[in-house]
Amino acid sequence: MGRRWGKTLMAGSVGLACANDGAAVAWIAPTYKNSRPLWRFAERMTAPVAQALRINRAERQIVFPATDGLLAIYSADSPDSIRGEAFDLVILDEAARISQETWQDAIQPTLADRAGRAMLISTPKGRNWFWQEFLRAQADGKERTAFTAPTSANPNPNIRVAFERARELVPERTYRQEWLAEFVEDGGGVLRRVRECATAQEQIHPAEGHTYVFGVDWARDNDYTVISVGDCALHQQVALDRFSGIGYELQLGRLRALYDRFKPLSIVAEYNSMGGPLVERLQGEGLPVQGFLTTNASKAQIIEGLALAFEKGEITILPDETQIAELQAYEQERLPSSLIRYGAPEGMHDDTVIALALMYSELNYSGSFGRGI
Repeated sequence: MGRRWGKTLMAGSVGLACANDGAAVAWIAPTYKNSRPLWRFAERMTAPVAQALRINRAERQIVFPATDGLLAIYSADSPDSIRGEAFDLVILDEAARISQETWQDAIQPTLADRAGRAMLISTPKGRNWFWQEFLRAQADGKERTAFTAPTSANPNPNIRVAFERARELVPERTYRQEWLAEFVEDGGGVLRRVRECATAQEQIHPAEGHTYVFGVDWARDNDYTVISVGDCALHQQVALDRFSGIGYELQLGRLRALYDRFKPLSIVAEYNSMGGPLVERLQGEGLPVQGFLTTNASKAQIIEGLALAFEKGEITILPDETQIAELQAYEQERLPSSLIRYGAPEGMHDDTVIALALMYSELNYSGSFGRGI
């Protein structure tokens, strides 16, 4: 959320309510100085019932004796004070300004004993670990979920005036990040302008006179099989099927069902590992399947082609949040050999990225994308 949105009010309200119900809650700020307003808020809100509570100002803890609940204020610049504790809920205030190491090594383990939950709230700070957690939550939508809101969502008229004034007074990048709560690209993103291009409409049935191509990325257990359908006339993704944990026969069945629906001119499918037998099986059935042998060089070719398409606005994709999250998180790493390696951040998937890149490569087929396998 943007500046002055009301993050502290929201976090404090949730934290105190959970502690009142018997939960052990840690409310963590980046530094001791940042944590002072949190403690002042907690004291002010509990003042009317202070006599019924045990308040330890030195430790900055409030105990609710009736339920044995606890709200404790910590600062992330002293992570040793958090280690060894156990919480039902951890709230990271201005999470983007807390180091990933502190979050992963000191804070996350405190949730293990009680199967606790975490609430990460912050104004964005570039595309760091907090951004990656935000994307993972967008892609998940079940165990994790993500929300965003600009400062203008605060109904206070004075805040709205400040929001409008900031538009005139600060650089665009600062305004977008601090007030609009946008994760501003810092130049390191592989695939840019993704959300701008996510305006395509799903086609339930093929359009008359249009031709289609498929891109397929196979998986079995840990990853997802993804089939991306492209409309050659519109240069547009018009269907997307993503699934996991099903056998190869069912995977082939879903692909055949999409084939019967769109009758594509060609299907480009990953040939590596398990993909080889599946491609050959479909070829034996007469489907127009071409194998794509994934190497570091061939992957770079299709990813860079897709990146250029996004930059130039030459492709539109479906506004699927999982796909958008994977595309925005996609990374590049320079190897000691000076070659570039592309892939998803640790803990994320890139199946929709590869399927889309294969689909787009076939939309722009130039004879160099692995045909003939």
